[in-house]
Amino acid sequence: MAELKAPRPLAVVTGASSGIGYHLALCAAEHGYDLVVAADTPLADAVLDFESMGAAVQAVQCDLATTVGVQHLVQAIGDREVDVLMSNAGHGLSGSFLAQEFSDVLHVINTNITGTVHLIQHVGRGMVARARGQILVTGSIAGFQPGSFHAVYNGTKAFIDSFALALRNELKGTEVTVSCLMPGATDTDFFERAGMETSKVANDPKLLMQPEDVARIGFAAMLKGEADVVAGWRNRLQVAVAKVLPAQATAQMHRKLVEPKGQV
Repeated sequence: MAELKAPRPLAVVTGASSGIGYHLALCAAEHGYDLVVAADTPLADAVLDFESMGAAVQAVQCDLATTVGVQHLVQAIGDREVDVLMSNAGHGLSGSFLAQEFSDVLHVINTNITGTVHLIQHVGRGMVARARGQILVTGSIAGFQPGSFHAVYNGTKAFIDSFALALRNELKGTEVTVSCLMPGATDTDFFERAGMETSKVANDPKLLMQPEDVARIGFAAMLKGEADVVAGWRNRLQVAVAKVLPAQATAQMHRKLVEPKGQV
């Protein structure tokens, strides 16, 4: 009689069509996980890459800024046990806050905060009930800095950084760990989607980390059950500086990096 293979563990990854999320999903596939991946952009090409690593993949294209989008992903997961949740979906918005369309502002808040905590609550409850699971939340070093011309985005990341560490503390003794990955500027389509193509940070390769490096750092930290990890020495230095300088000084530093050309 043929021996039955043990089922592969399941990882759920959001924002998995490109950038850091894509590489987090690749890391999971390399480590023997099957995948449920979600993004608000097409996933077909990414799915082929994940499947080439031996993973069984279910893709969900949905807008996680909406309750309907989160519910669509939850329905796709169904009653399967989630071993790893990598909540990475998020996007930015650049420019003067007063000039932004409020619908765009709200979409950033609902993607980065509302959809994230909604999904984590649903999946986290199942993990605690089974006394097993690992959650990786993609925060940002932006959460340590008042974000001039990035006011809403940095504010959402301040929330996420704080939320992840608070939840980790709440879950002590449950065998469920929460880790927060805090990258800095990374070479992804983030800048294009945020309208930041002309900013200094988007056009200086020395300031940008590669998404595969950020993902591997975060994935390793999650597997070890670490509380948080800042990806890259430049970013660790920025965080250290942000913790000692006055807030208005770090706001001015941030302005120099992201202020759109021609902005008054």
